[in-house]
Amino acid sequence: MRHVIALDVGGTGMKAALAGPGGEVLHRARRATGRAQGPDAVVAGILGFAAELHAYGAEHFGQPASAAGVAVPGIVDEAQGVAVYAANLGWRDVPLRDLLTQRLGVPVALGHDVRTGGLAEGRVGAGRGADRFLFVALGTGIAGAIGVDGRVEAGAHGFAGEIGHIVVRPGGSPCPCGQRGCLERFASAAAVSEAWATASGDPDADAADCAKAVDSGDPKAGAVWQQAVDALADGLVTALTLLDPRTLIIGGGLAEAGETLFAPLREAIGRRITFQKQPTLVPAALGDSAGCLGAGLLAWDLLASTDRMEVTP
Repeated sequence: MRHVIALDVGGTGMKAALAGPGGEVLHRARRATGRAQGPDAVVAGILGFAAELHAYGAEHFGQPASAAGVAVPGIVDEAQGVAVYAANLGWRDVPLRDLLTQRLGVPVALGHDVRTGGLAEGRVGAGRGADRFLFVALGTGIAGAIGVDGRVEAGAHGFAGEIGHIVVRPGGSPCPCGQRGCLERFASAAAVSEAWATASGDPDADAADCAKAVDSGDPKAGAVWQQAVDALADGLVTALTLLDPRTLIIGGGLAEAGETLFAPLREAIGRRITFQKQPTLVPAALGDSAGCLGAGLLAWDLLASTDRMEVTP
């Protein structure tokens, strides 16, 4: 059976699947990323894991994978197939696509983890059917994916969608990117956790605890939460003004608060827009499988383009 390898590389673990032509998952597997052993060990682990998946497909489905799609964090040059930089994995300028192609003997597509997850959400998840969507992941940081007609825009230099570094509070908290007042310093899950730990006096409190306290009517939690919602709305309205998406998909850890987040966020966006059209605001649907599913889509897209080239006279 024809299938592809889909591999999502995270800071601590790797999720993988063998995906059939209709997107059906034929096999799943997980491995530790092994970042404690250094970037060379991480790369070796990726290559070895991909080779195992390749062998599994050949044994169980009558033929090896026809292609592979790989999603990685950090700065990614998708056109050249290079993992440029990832702070949490410690690598720089790794020609990952070429290394995997040499190891597997099949074409390989390399993608940015959030853009790849956004591709899956837009095409087969919460944004299915939307011609224009914006996917925003609220995790340790904040990143986005700009969807246009079934594909995700990487930008001229691979930086498209970095909504977390829109400045929403000029002169505010310093950000590791070098600016001050970036959106992710106020509205990421990490930022809410930090603010609530300070406000509650509990150093172990996190964003999920804050959301629970909001639901119980705690005024301190309400203030922390509203500060994050207001900052998020400011950043999103800037993005809406530039991109005019039909659907706005919110994922990541903070989105797990459900309507505790979405109800005030819809209201805050509504108060801010003037001429802009308010998009449909929906939670992400695919959870932590989005990156892996998106990697599979990248692989099938690559095969489709290869097939077209082969039949062109």
